[in-house]
Amino acid sequence: MGFKYLLVVMCLWACSASMACKAPSDGLMRVRLKRRNLDTKSLSSARIKEVVSKNHLEADGVYLKNYLDAQYFGEIGIGSPPQSFKVVFDTGSSNLWVPSSKCIMSIGCIIHSKYRSKLSSTYKKIGTPCKIPIGRGAIYGFFSQDYVKIGDMIIRDQEFAEITKEGSLEFLAMHFDGILGLGFQNFSVGEVTPVWYNMIEQGHTGQKIFSLWLNQDPMAKIGGEIVFGGIDWKHFRGDHTYVPISRKGYWQIELDDIRLAKDSSGLCEGGCSAIIDSGKSLIAGPTSIVAQINHAIGAEGYVSFECKNIVHTYGDTIWKFVTSGIRPEIVCVDLGLCSRNGSHSRTKNEFIETVVDNETWGETGTRESPFCTFCDMIVLWIQVQLKQRNAKEKILKHVDELCEKLPNPIGQSFIDCNSISTMPPITFMIGNKAFPLSPQQYVLKVEEGCSTVCYGGFVALDVHPPQGPLWVLGDLFLGAYHTVFDYGNLRIGFAEAV
Repeated sequence: MGFKYLLVVMCLWACSASMACKAPSDGLMRVRLKRRNLDTKSLSSARIKEVVSKNHLEADGVYLKNYLDAQYFGEIGIGSPPQSFKVVFDTGSSNLWVPSSKCIMSIGCIIHSKYRSKLSSTYKKIGTPCKIPIGRGAIYGFFSQDYVKIGDMIIRDQEFAEITKEGSLEFLAMHFDGILGLGFQNFSVGEVTPVWYNMIEQGHTGQKIFSLWLNQDPMAKIGGEIVFGGIDWKHFRGDHTYVPISRKGYWQIELDDIRLAKDSSGLCEGGCSAIIDSGKSLIAGPTSIVAQINHAIGAEGYVSFECKNIVHTYGDTIWKFVTSGIRPEIVCVDLGLCSRNGSHSRTKNEFIETVVDNETWGETGTRESPFCTFCDMIVLWIQVQLKQRNAKEKILKHVDELCEKLPNPIGQSFIDCNSISTMPPITFMIGNKAFPLSPQQYVLKVEEGCSTVCYGGFVALDVHPPQGPLWVLGDLFLGAYHTVFDYGNLRIGFAEAV
């Protein structure tokens, strides 16, 4: 009898100690995330770029990023027995990739865990070479197939990339081993079936959804949680506001407006889009709006003398044109600062740069000068101020000040930590509902030695129509709002996180 009780106790202990033994299944699979605190170097190196094509894509734009500011990651296993890797669960990409044991000539591979196919009994060779864009460069490798373990789930025969060469310095500085993309298959390199698709196909999830909660407490042991197949109700309050996916390929939605305090930023009257991206910490948006935000929150920016020169030279004329009813899009053409129909058409492999670069692209795919970009921003700024019924002199003075608050092209914008309590909320209007971010939520605090440095959480990303204007809402937004990614109904839901 005593021996039976001993066996029962031993079995209960084994179940409690094993991840594979849980309480009766509720159809959910929870993966705890770890959180790392950002440093100045990570923030200064974090950039987002827009590229026109990506191998099999044609006209659709694909934005490229590095992962140096990624804060949240979890552990997965690949192979049988599982080999452990720290990965970012990234809604902004679609591939799973980790370093390979065959990566022997790249310094970045030395400091990261590597997949060893010879140690796995379920490995299947594919061998097709691949190139995955990352930051300003790319990483290289080949595709393989094996079992992938995420929490209690074993996803069979998952295709993934073994990285053998890192052609980007970003890889060397990463605090994790690889990426597990949760995006859509049509934007997957090599059109590989994403892990999330195979979870559904193999019956691991009760519902075709996953939800994300990011803990904003830097002292907490648990950094966050991603739940596959459902929702954990303890991580939010109220109901989720759901909006449809506007562009399949990314978890992308439409924005109604972006407000500074109670004032509209003015850019989204014709429509704005936002990619919901768990692989970025920051929030990226059009330079014209980020400059307004920097001005409103007192963030340091860089001074553009070209911008100020346009205000001083053409400010009165722009004012006259705008107030007389001339269409905003032709104001700068009439001034001779924009062509809108130049002769140099963009090619598939060329970049759409931010306005801090030497040149930018017009709406028709033509190369424009920085003066055109600044002129367009000034027109927008004057329109916004007119709606607030400000006088001409006050408006032109305000616009001139905005030329001194442009997003820093080489790093983040400093903020006075003592003024956080007086800063206005920045509100994203989604589905006719307000989703405000408080200063405490959009300001990043970084400990440097014995002092604390504060940065604004907004960076520039300029994408012209028809793909833009485009925002990228990263972890600063996702930390404030519990997010449901509903693949079955192609929609995203937001509710206040707790």
